[in-house]
Formats: sequence, structure tokens, C-alpha cells
Amino acid sequence: MKAVITVIGKDSVGILAKVSSACAEVGVNVVEVTQSVLQDMFAMIMLVEIEKSNVSFEQLKNNLNQVGEQTNTKVHIMHEDIFNSMHKI
Repeated sequence: MKAVITVIGKDSVGILAKVSSACAEVGVNVVEVTQSVLQDMFAMIMLVEIEKSNVSFEQLKNNLNQVGEQTNTKVHIMHEDIFNSMHKI
């Protein structure tokens, strides 16, 4: 099963590294990443595999929220199925 992580906020050093580390620590594999810096704003979308995670989805969400607080960004995660359903026309 996959999930989509989005990160938005003011750019600073280490955002990608901290989000990736939070994923790796709990067995979440990063499949794809796209990121942009628009002036001083950071935007990133990650596709991750969560089936081998050693924590619940809720705990992963909490871990990522803590990363968001540390990096002064908004980090959001949702299951791929929900993401796809939300974006169907």
C-alpha cells in the first residue's frame, strides 16, 4: 500500500532529509519525490510505500507532524486510494 506525503512551508536546510529520515526510521520506503522552491517557499510531494512500516498509520502521521513542527512546515499524509479518489473527475 502506498501513501502521499505533502510538505509546504518556508524553505530551510534539511526539510527533505528530516522527512525522509522520519520515514526510514519506521520502515517506510520513499518511492518518488518531487520538490520545488518558489522564491522562499518549499513544496514537496512524496510517494511512499507503507506496508512494511513498523508503526501504525496514525503514529506515522504523528511523527510527520512533529517533523513539520521542527521545520516550520505543514506535513500531510494520506493513503494513495483516498488521494486518487479525491482527484477523480
